[in-house]
Amino acid sequence: MEPTNRGNEIKDMDPCITEKTAGSKRQPLNIVWRNVVLMTALHLGAVYSLTLIHKSHHLTWIWTVFYYLFSAMGITAGAHRLWSHRSYRAKTPLRVLLAVMQTAAFQNDILDWARDHRVHHKYSETDADPHNARRGFFFAHIGWLLVKKHPDVKEKGKLISTIAFAVILMCFVVPTFVPYLFWGESLWNAYFLAGILRYCATLNATWNVNSFAHLWGPKPYDKTINPSENMGVAFSTIGEGFHNYHHTFPHDYSTSEYGWRLNLTTVFIDFMARIGQASERRKIPPEVVLKRKQRTGDGS
Repeated sequence: MEPTNRGNEIKDMDPCITEKTAGSKRQPLNIVWRNVVLMTALHLGAVYSLTLIHKSHHLTWIWTVFYYLFSAMGITAGAHRLWSHRSYRAKTPLRVLLAVMQTAAFQNDILDWARDHRVHHKYSETDADPHNARRGFFFAHIGWLLVKKHPDVKEKGKLISTIAFAVILMCFVVPTFVPYLFWGESLWNAYFLAGILRYCATLNATWNVNSFAHLWGPKPYDKTINPSENMGVAFSTIGEGFHNYHHTFPHDYSTSEYGWRLNLTTVFIDFMARIGQASERRKIPPEVVLKRKQRTGDGS
């Protein structure tokens, strides 16, 4: 089944067209110290985890990478492309699988993730953007999680429709006990490698989109916005680094014009379409992309 072309429906169907807020005032940072302590502990634990790699079973390394991809796909194919942008349709078995994957990533529930992401698109690079890149790299990457939300974020978040879903914790128990039960890995090593290190890596990969891909890279589709094409981010996030394209055409299921290239999430969705679990993949016609490049791109 080939992707469907819906390039003319952007304004009518996509809730994430960029809108700028006006007159907002910069608020002082109200630090949430609990989050500071938790994030500091998580990253220190991830650093410590690196010292355990040589002491662990090689299957634990493979399992850690697999679970990284498994949980990351819940964000990219699930929370992002399916629930936030509705860029394709999924049957119930695939929706359940993606919900389990997203739960393993432990980045809030689908309800909160989709709401915050839609606010990010509609009010990109304003104070209503949860991780406004114009407030600096650190704020866009992780700082936004360490302070209370700007009042504009709370106000505009109430205007965005969301998808409710119950979250089941899968972030630490499953990745820890699989190595322990199936190939005799110690609980300590399994917890720190497949749990802490993998979780920290998944979080930072997602945050790379908010920071690196909003600050550095070419802008072949729209030079007037911050989001950029960043191949390093595309690799670490299994396909989410084509960010200038994504913010220009937010409802494209592939988030780029290059299909599966450097885009494992697109490969996953295409495979699910082939076996009948995904359908109505929304894709921008090439002629629309070309015209947009010529009109607003930076020529890169």
